Amino acid sequence: MQEETLKRIVDEIRKQKTEKQTVELKLAQYGCPTRLYDTLSSFSNQDDGGIIIFGIDEKDGYKVKGVYDPQDLQKRVTEQCKQMEPVVRALFTICEIEGKVIVSAEVPGVDIAERPVFYKGVGRIKGSYMRVGESDEPMSEYEIYSYEAFRKRIHDDIRVVDGAKMQLFDEKRLDDYLEAVKRERRNLSEHVSDEEILELMGVTSDGKPTLAGLMAFSRYPQTYFPQLCITAVSLPGTEMGIVGDDGERFMDNKRITGAVPDMLEEAVEFVRRNSRTKTIVDDEGHRQDKPEYPVKAVREAILNALVHRDYSIHTENVPIRIEMYRDRMEVLSSGGLYGKISIDALGKVHPETRNAVLANILELLKVTENRYSGIPTMRTEFISAGLPAPVFSVNHGEFKVVMKNNFFKENVVSKEAILDFCSVPRSRTELMEFTGKSRTHTMVNLVAPLVESGKLKMTLPDKPKSSKQRFVRS
Repeated sequence: MQEETLKRIVDEIRKQKTEKQTVELKLAQYGCPTRLYDTLSSFSNQDDGGIIIFGIDEKDGYKVKGVYDPQDLQKRVTEQCKQMEPVVRALFTICEIEGKVIVSAEVPGVDIAERPVFYKGVGRIKGSYMRVGESDEPMSEYEIYSYEAFRKRIHDDIRVVDGAKMQLFDEKRLDDYLEAVKRERRNLSEHVSDEEILELMGVTSDGKPTLAGLMAFSRYPQTYFPQLCITAVSLPGTEMGIVGDDGERFMDNKRITGAVPDMLEEAVEFVRRNSRTKTIVDDEGHRQDKPEYPVKAVREAILNALVHRDYSIHTENVPIRIEMYRDRMEVLSSGGLYGKISIDALGKVHPETRNAVLANILELLKVTENRYSGIPTMRTEFISAGLPAPVFSVNHGEFKVVMKNNFFKENVVSKEAILDFCSVPRSRTELMEFTGKSRTHTMVNLVAPLVESGKLKMTLPDKPKSSKQRFVRS
């Protein structure tokens, strides 16, 4: 790093008065900090690496204090770098600010095949860290496992499910699959028995169902894995915990079970049933219904969660979650990004597949194309519908897709519009949905002033907190 670059980073940090995802401050006025391994680990375990800057006092208003001895500091930091596995190779830069010496140590991000980088003194489980905002947090056992699974090419979708029975498979779906294999995998169409095909394709192993086979063909795979399902909820507000007029927490709440193809269709139907539909009439009088969310994109989001979620023992007790709020829908599934891919690269490059056998089975069943087109399709569908593109993120080993509707855009209303809306009595929930704001904002900032001014009146003035309370224009 050039000295001018280091000075610019320090100046930016001091102005914003905060550390960053890739910048950590350490006070080294009187000696080298003795515990750097958490930051060395977390920076090494993220793609962009990070920079440790010595000589700034965060607790004293980000003042420049300088370091005790630049040469000795570099030596002692290097000694701590050598205690990491694999060894961290830090690059040092020295500069002078306000007459005091500042030292930075650039920590490069390591290849995913070498992660997690950890402190040898306490071992892999206790010595592996990840960066979350401006803090270093211990990795969970699952997060550590996910790196090892990729490095060792562990495919959890082909592990044998003890006790599972082929007799409980959907016979028609299995027959359709075998026909598709023979039709599209010509080298398996002759002189290969059905049992051999199932072995070769990973549906079974030594005659026993694999997890992929179970999730694709069993009539009820939740017999063995109760939480490998989907929980879907429709909520009355924009945040979890906001309740409706009658105290209801959910507008709809369903546990969706069955094989992957069955869960997919039932989940899409749940979203359709709980979505609002706008009716558009063109100049010629033709009527067209426009769904709240593009159905094709919704299907892709749910399918991606089912196909690419983590199926290891670490996450088999965590269901996929669909959460429908008034302004958005979220699909959450266990398993961060798999392999050497970043969030920004999703849909632009062909990623490695976590559950290749399951994906291949579903491709032959015509459930998925398995051509890496899911995320581009989602983006295209939302943009075509005039909606913001879906947002993808990973946090603590959980993948999230956020799909926004036009709720707030269509419901930015004036107080006069509220009065017009209340030409007939309206409930708190109806008002909240109309304004597109939270219950508190709607009632305190919009409705209450209208009631106080006499422009709105309550239908039950003696019971202002009643769940049956309605508001109507005076």
